[in-house]
Amino acid sequence: MYQRILVPVDGSSAAAQGLHEAIKLAHDQGAQILLLHVVDEWRVAAGDIAAVNLDAGSKALRETGAQLLTQAEAQVRAAGIPVQTVLLEELGVPVGECIVRRAQQWPADLIVCGTHGRHGVSRLLLGSSAEYIVRHTSVPVLLVREAERNQTR
Repeated sequence: MYQRILVPVDGSSAAAQGLHEAIKLAHDQGAQILLLHVVDEWRVAAGDIAAVNLDAGSKALRETGAQLLTQAEAQVRAAGIPVQTVLLEELGVPVGECIVRRAQQWPADLIVCGTHGRHGVSRLLLGSSAEYIVRHTSVPVLLVREAERNQTR
């Protein structure tokens, strides 16, 4: 039985699907949810954010992260589930490592994580926080794969 479910949120549709599953599971289990957003400063360095300097880019990432947490918290509260939020920024520490550490510190019974399900070269180039989490945590992990838009079979 899961009582403490950690859910990383990053604004992606994969993370939104992970949150949706976590809400259903928490409702079923009578669990609480910890929403975690990790400020990823590598996005500034990689040019994902148009910023005059790193400080402005980092500030924009923190503000966006706080907004994402507020929106996700509202969803969880609307479902009647106890919720906490954490905005975490650890310079030079990969996102996956931050999630694993927080899961141990809280302590979480389960991590529910959305994933894009990338494989091959795209996973190597873009990295995979979900893969890091699975490989490095002792906490059970539920991966929720993002639904493919143009699914062909």
